[in-house]
Amino acid sequence: MKLFNTLTRRKEEFEPITPPNVGLYCCGPTVYNYAHIGNLRTYLFEDFLRRALEFNGYVVKHVMNVTDVGHLTSDADEGEDKMRKGAEREKKTVWQIAAFYEKAFFEDMVHLNLLHPTTTCKATDHIAEMIAQIKKLEENGYTYISKDNVYYDTTQFEHYGELAQLDKQELKAGARIEVDPNKKNPHDFVLWFVKSKFGGQDMQWESPWGRGFPGWHIECSAMSSKYLGDQFDIHCGGIDHIPVHHTNEIAQAEGATGQHPWVKYWMHGNFLVLKDKEKMAKSGENFLTLNALIAKGYGALDYRYFCLQSHYRKELMFSWEGMDAAKTGLRRLKEKVLALGEKEGEINRQYLSQFNSAVADDLNMPQALAVVWALMDDPRIKDADKLATVQEFDRVLGLKLTEPPGFKIPPEVAKLIVERDAARENKDWNKSDELRNKIESLGFKVKDLPDSQAGGTTVEPK
Repeated sequence: MKLFNTLTRRKEEFEPITPPNVGLYCCGPTVYNYAHIGNLRTYLFEDFLRRALEFNGYVVKHVMNVTDVGHLTSDADEGEDKMRKGAEREKKTVWQIAAFYEKAFFEDMVHLNLLHPTTTCKATDHIAEMIAQIKKLEENGYTYISKDNVYYDTTQFEHYGELAQLDKQELKAGARIEVDPNKKNPHDFVLWFVKSKFGGQDMQWESPWGRGFPGWHIECSAMSSKYLGDQFDIHCGGIDHIPVHHTNEIAQAEGATGQHPWVKYWMHGNFLVLKDKEKMAKSGENFLTLNALIAKGYGALDYRYFCLQSHYRKELMFSWEGMDAAKTGLRRLKEKVLALGEKEGEINRQYLSQFNSAVADDLNMPQALAVVWALMDDPRIKDADKLATVQEFDRVLGLKLTEPPGFKIPPEVAKLIVERDAARENKDWNKSDELRNKIESLGFKVKDLPDSQAGGTTVEPK
């Protein structure tokens, strides 16, 4: 496999530290609101990555955190605490907010058919580990105290900014000194808050520096090191984490252990954007949840298919037209698969090789999806062999291709649907009508989708 490593800015041969085992850490949700579909695109990319690794024979230990304390509205130690903001919005306690939105997030994961992490770790369950890592940083000379808060002194860490290439670009947070005059250096950040400028934090713990709460960045370095060791293989997240959060994680983990590099491969998913190139954000008016898509008649797997059509490192433009096309594309693919019948066949090695070449080339899922369609449309391959092969592909795609919709479509009806779609594409209206009558005689009502939904036939029981 070849993966694009953000640390080196190039595609590299994947060589795990202790093959066949792979340590994978993915930054999880901050549970103060629903995840929006832009957030969920990142989790889908990470799911494709894990599935691709397992498809290639690796044993993946997948760790994901749940941020339920300490994340301010800006990554750069600015703004109000996100958990407190959610609590005030809904007139609940921060603990109630955290429990509610954590449950909602994992429900979204189930709907999207995301594999559950091997280990899920909540920040509030790992305060002791965070305090221990801060104490180690203190012993190693990386901290200072200002106005009772504990800061990380970035000038003491030789490798600070390597991931974000800070020597080559201006960091947005470079002017932070104006926001927090208690810092010695613009890039320094808080490890432990004793005095929050907002005061009255509901979540607080005793520490060697006083009663308070952790900064956001320390949780990921502390928990990933606990579950994956002082060095591990892959760390994932969104590209917005590169300049601040992931840069600070490296400084914390390597400052505490002296191990460099802490993570061998860094992988980042790009934004879901709207037509004006604005990224989706929880604080904006363009906030769309998975439930909002479902309420408009789309399935969660329609969105999974939508995301498969773009490479994870490219911006993906969201549109309702695109969702319509994805919904129709997935429906047609499922109908073709259901039309194959249920006989056991053999995996076609030529198509398997093409599929895995795409997957192993830095998760080129659009190309992998093209291989699936080429297989389904290849008249030389027996139906039983197509079925065996596409079932193997679905280990990575996760589209549940062999599962029928909420009602069962018999294979003979699925075949007629595929034939009718072909007749309509060829403008053979007489054959289309004939096939409609056959389908309806088997107990199904035919509905033709409009051109705005990429055309095609859909059925439901009479």
